[in-house]
Amino acid sequence: MSLLEISALHLKTFHTSWDYYPSSRYDLGSIDLEKVNRFIASSNEIRDTKIQDDPLTVLRKFEMIKENGQIANACHLLFSKNEVFDATISIGRFSTETSIKDSLVLRTDLFTEVEETLTFVRKHINKNYIITGDPKREERWEYPLEALREIVVNMIVHRDYQNPGDSIIKIFDHKIEFYNPGGLANGLTIAQLQSGRYTSFARNRKISDLFREVGIIEKYGSGIKRITDAFLNYGLLAPIFESLPNGFQVTVYGKVPETIAGGVSGGINSGINGGVNLETADVVNVDSKAIFSFIEKNPGVNVLLLMNHFEVPKRTVERWVKQLKDEHKIEFRGAPKTGGYWVVGCEK
Repeated sequence: MSLLEISALHLKTFHTSWDYYPSSRYDLGSIDLEKVNRFIASSNEIRDTKIQDDPLTVLRKFEMIKENGQIANACHLLFSKNEVFDATISIGRFSTETSIKDSLVLRTDLFTEVEETLTFVRKHINKNYIITGDPKREERWEYPLEALREIVVNMIVHRDYQNPGDSIIKIFDHKIEFYNPGGLANGLTIAQLQSGRYTSFARNRKISDLFREVGIIEKYGSGIKRITDAFLNYGLLAPIFESLPNGFQVTVYGKVPETIAGGVSGGINSGINGGVNLETADVVNVDSKAIFSFIEKNPGVNVLLLMNHFEVPKRTVERWVKQLKDEHKIEFRGAPKTGGYWVVGCEK
């Protein structure tokens, strides 16, 4: 175990987390009390019993200020009047994997980061208007906004703030990648996450509590299912959840044009990332082992997701998938349109 994992396990035994403990670098002078007032106002909008206390009393009652006057780490992250470098989020709109069209770096308090992140994302995804016969046109965004909000909130609430890396969001033509430094907390696996059969443990309990206090999150452990259901109900592919060597990533896909997916004229003259001809693209380092490894880490993926991840033609993916099926290493589960591939013997 790493030192951070040992520290997290130690904190868990005391039913607390890192964000509860006093900050060694910041004090009450760095806190914006007007932000605390806005928190109180937001909380009062959904509370039956209104908060009547002044900002400092509220901070003490929520354990943001300790008995010795020190502030908790969560207090700095949530109410700092200055830039919060520990909470940096880098966001970019990419035309290709290496060509960036627009970017934003956020170092604000965590409440503000939610809204500013979503504003940038909405700026760079498509929105269509559907004529329904009613006087008002119906808006349909490229992605379900409630699911994108859930992903962003989860990134911010469950981020490992002891890890020096930045959270990173990459927006492409037909997909968005959300990356957080630090792996899943409490030894949670991707399979457990997707199955919903696990005991939820908040990495940042105080941050979670205050986000819940203003209605931004509802309860532990229900977000992943809501995200997946929202994409499926929207007619899109289920998101891919990946545990990476030094972080965690969620990838969501929009509606891929049929020419890219191989549905029209065999996918000619269109590519996933800016004009790559899928029928003639060179296939590098993609074989049955690579396909099997990806399915093992991401149970339930389908051919289109494999195409998007490896950036190879549909027929290439289908060839390797067929080989793995013939070798009885993987199997297809679920309905033809919404199901995916699983490693044989892997529990749902």
